[in-house]
Amino acid sequence: MKENKCYENYPLKFVIGAIILQLAINLIGAYIIYLIGLVWLILYLIFVLILEIRLLKISCIHCYYYNKRCAFGKGKLCSLFFKKGNPKKFIEKKIGWKDIIPDFMVSLIPLVVGIALIIINFNLILLILVVFLVLLAFPVNGFLRGSIACKHCKQRELGCPAEKLFNKKKSSKDK
Repeated sequence: MKENKCYENYPLKFVIGAIILQLAINLIGAYIIYLIGLVWLILYLIFVLILEIRLLKISCIHCYYYNKRCAFGKGKLCSLFFKKGNPKKFIEKKIGWKDIIPDFMVSLIPLVVGIALIIINFNLILLILVVFLVLLAFPVNGFLRGSIACKHCKQRELGCPAEKLFNKKKSSKDK
């Protein structure tokens, strides 16, 4: 069986692609939320910002890719704002579906709002945006994570709570 090469630093093209994907998801979501009002847009953007800060502060500081180029560019970003944590904490961390619900809400809130707005007053452009949001947030993001990011991740080899959750198995280290 062929072993996947783990990246010490992900190739820049992967990182840029992942950042563009996340920005596209967030911008489409923000535009859809803006359609129901500026206050809702501000609240949504604050929510997204809080989730990003939370990720950096409770996960990325402990990750192998701290101050390195991870698949999503957060290892380098994290090192600009937070002190390095304990890598053992990352490996020992337990997460469940309830822990990642807020992350899914970044896409699900605009999706629900978009569908409601389409039902209230059909708009072809909004329908196209909702379809793009669904495609980018789920199959495209899933492919990026499963076939590129996680497949070549050194932290996955060391132990990753997300791999345990999504693959419903023990991490590579536990085998």
